[in-house]
Amino acid sequence: MPITLGPILNHLPAWLLVLFRITGIFVIGPVFGSRVIPMRIKALLAFGLSLCVYPMLLDPSRPSAQWVGQFVLPHPAADLSQLSLFSIGATVFMELMVGAVIGFGAILPIIGMQIGGRIASQQVGLGLAELFAPNVEESGILSQAMFMLAIMIFLILGGHRVMMQTLLATFDRVPLGGLNFQGSIVDLMVALLGSMFELALRVAAPLLCLIFLQTIALGFIARTVPQMNILTIGFPLRILIGMSILIASVSVLDDVFITQMRKALAMIASIFGA
Repeated sequence: MPITLGPILNHLPAWLLVLFRITGIFVIGPVFGSRVIPMRIKALLAFGLSLCVYPMLLDPSRPSAQWVGQFVLPHPAADLSQLSLFSIGATVFMELMVGAVIGFGAILPIIGMQIGGRIASQQVGLGLAELFAPNVEESGILSQAMFMLAIMIFLILGGHRVMMQTLLATFDRVPLGGLNFQGSIVDLMVALLGSMFELALRVAAPLLCLIFLQTIALGFIARTVPQMNILTIGFPLRILIGMSILIASVSVLDDVFITQMRKALAMIASIFGA
């Protein structure tokens, strides 16, 4: 009996859309979209995951499956064989956006922690380190520390598993090539952006308040004791106070970030029916 590629070719268009949907997380998602991971590794991981996910979609009991002749295929939003060159590009882009929306929503709280660290770094005075070593790191010392802390908490909470579970749920909720930018998705992005800036302010607010009080105190000292060089003791004292506050508030920052991250992941999962 001759071996033909017909059965494989029938699955090829739907599998490619599954591959592009998974690739969206590797574009912008936390951990998966990190620049530390080489592009070849990302492509290999997306390819391997698509080979694992696609057979699950062929289960006839799943809402995403349908019979096409004698084959079970994932239910598409349109006939993939009738797509033109332009519509194929648009369909691929929309599939990338499904994974990108999930990854973008999950990374926003982490960016909020990074922005809070950036604000704190500027107020403490550690931003001057960039003047002496501008090629080392442009985002600031505290910003990188907050980013690494957020990534660690994200992995401990199992955020990467929640992202993948949400992505798998989209195949039952959103047909292949059938993503529509409804008001719910736009509202989700607006709410997550607002929570990102709220998290950044909550991270930097204690430090900003105490640095403000320290600046007022040094101003009174400068007026009452003009012989004292405030600039000599001002910067070291600000760094000492700022680092002490950050060390003392690490547990509080963890609780704030965990609350915001769980809220963000729950919102993303609810939109896509996970």
